[in-house]
Amino acid sequence: MLDMVFNHTSTSHEWFRRALSGDPKYLAYYKFVDAAPDATAAKPGEPPTNWVSKFGGSAWEYVPALHKWYLHLFDVSQADLNWDNPEVRAELADVVRFWKAKGVSGFRFDVVNLISKPERLEDDFEGDGRRFYTDGPHVHEYLQELVREGGIEDMVTVGEMSSTSIENCIRYTAPRYHELTQAFSFHHLKVDYAGGDKWALAEPDIPQLRGLLRDWQEQMTAGGGWNALFWSNHDQPRPNSRFGDCSTRELWRRSSELLPVCTHPLRGTPYVYQGEELGMTNPDFTSIDQYRDVESLNYYKILQDEGATPEEAFHIVHERSRDDSRTPVQWNGSANAGFTSGTPWIGIPANHAYVNAADEMADPDSVWSFYRRIIALRKECPVVQAGDVRFLDAASDKVIAYERTLEGAASGPRRLVVACNFSSADAAALPADALDGGSVLIENCDDHRIQDGTLVLGPWCAVALAW
Repeated sequence: MLDMVFNHTSTSHEWFRRALSGDPKYLAYYKFVDAAPDATAAKPGEPPTNWVSKFGGSAWEYVPALHKWYLHLFDVSQADLNWDNPEVRAELADVVRFWKAKGVSGFRFDVVNLISKPERLEDDFEGDGRRFYTDGPHVHEYLQELVREGGIEDMVTVGEMSSTSIENCIRYTAPRYHELTQAFSFHHLKVDYAGGDKWALAEPDIPQLRGLLRDWQEQMTAGGGWNALFWSNHDQPRPNSRFGDCSTRELWRRSSELLPVCTHPLRGTPYVYQGEELGMTNPDFTSIDQYRDVESLNYYKILQDEGATPEEAFHIVHERSRDDSRTPVQWNGSANAGFTSGTPWIGIPANHAYVNAADEMADPDSVWSFYRRIIALRKECPVVQAGDVRFLDAASDKVIAYERTLEGAASGPRRLVVACNFSSADAAALPADALDGGSVLIENCDDHRIQDGTLVLGPWCAVALAW
């Protein structure tokens, strides 16, 4: 499976270089807009809209030699393509045909729901502009064309969907629409955004997390769509640091193993980001100089411009940086975690002494071994692959619980109940009488018991029962 970044290209790309030379063919490949007649390099005037880049600052960059602005929803070095141009769409279909002919069996499409921009460009006085270009006016039409002309309808295709909706993701993934096969949505990874702001810290809202998982499971199922199940990627902090407790090695292990118990048995296709299967954590950086990510460095400055102290800004970046998940894979406990004998491009957490592939692959009780067991369950249990999903009301709001059922399952259990305690204290989960006859299918610890007629889970305890 290859990653296809089709919303934008590098400004070093040959197409963009030709656009900068004034070639009209390639100017039409990007979202260029004429500047005001009196614009100069020193005083370019106001950009075409007040849209904000995902990485901070204006989403527009002025090119004095062309007397034009170009759109970059992301970094200034990432110029947005003009998907309204049929020549651009033909070029991109040719790209996927090329890789299909090479034997690639699937594609991930980066921020693909942002490709269609509105014909009319207008200021956003309610937000940062995303409401105008997210799931844009022709996005479904353009995706259908890409799939058809690229000849990839029979391949695994997953779209990264920024700020999308369930209704749109049904259209993106339900087979009857002939678009993609799976969708990454990110709403569940915003439950620790205070006021919806990524750069305002809050404790994870577990009831909100439960509600989002429930809604996406139930509504995508009803509409025939298909979820990609994930906690992390190259743009997110490490989930055990974010949603769990890594203050001790035992709680780190429990937290790292609770996460796949919560999502892998759901309806959809699980994804494991590199290092997640080892329990890799956010790095223990102590200085902004240790970060490399352009978004993090931009927001370290923006936060201070908005009134934060350097210490406050650093703390926020430490918790939110994309670099949290971009440190090298920890292969062993040696210097630089076995990644290089030279100087790594970014620092490596000190916990690589015990969080590393070599040690964990030799340990049957490691996080890595646990991931192998839970991945095997999906292959062995038809109820996980195709069963119905029903979320259960837990006694504690720190517990996420649900049931999978499949009558007439050809093999394995016909019913599963999953319960996960997202807290560092004991939590009451489910009535014991609803669990009679169930046996433990998988658990991250044996710290669970029946007390006063209720299943009680210990800190960061996760268990799946089967019938």
